[in-house]
Amino acid sequence: MNESLDEMYRDIILDHYRSPRGKKPLEKTDIASEGHNPSCGDEIDVELQVDDDTVKDVHVNCHGCAISVASGSMLAEIVKGKTLAEAFRIAELVKKILKGEETEIPEDLGDLDALKGVRQFPVRIKCALLSWVTLMEGLKDYKSGQRGGKSSISTDDDKD
Repeated sequence: MNESLDEMYRDIILDHYRSPRGKKPLEKTDIASEGHNPSCGDEIDVELQVDDDTVKDVHVNCHGCAISVASGSMLAEIVKGKTLAEAFRIAELVKKILKGEETEIPEDLGDLDALKGVRQFPVRIKCALLSWVTLMEGLKDYKSGQRGGKSSISTDDDKD
């Protein structure tokens, strides 16, 4: 990766870390999931308010490193207004990107391209993945009818 691109990615990550999106608590929570990254100590709560199968609002509460907080902030920014299926597809796409699978990032996914830079630091991949696997777990439980509780996942549980 060239130096100017690396610097741009770093600036995007730092912006999301310093001013995380999705911090405002929700009036109503339809999907709640918590995640933990044992290798780093990152913890996250992802909550969604759903209206007619669409993410009406997002709350992300993350305690952890800059990569983890920034990734959660990007999640809050990008999934709001998307259908639940679109949100799940975006999470799958981010997971592929972080695991090094070649995939094209659509232009309408904003700052997510910056997460490609995390692949240079394998120890940080789980930090960036945490918010996305947490979202996926909550969406899976919601789709299967498990509602009203809080899903829980660890990055050590995520094998695929």
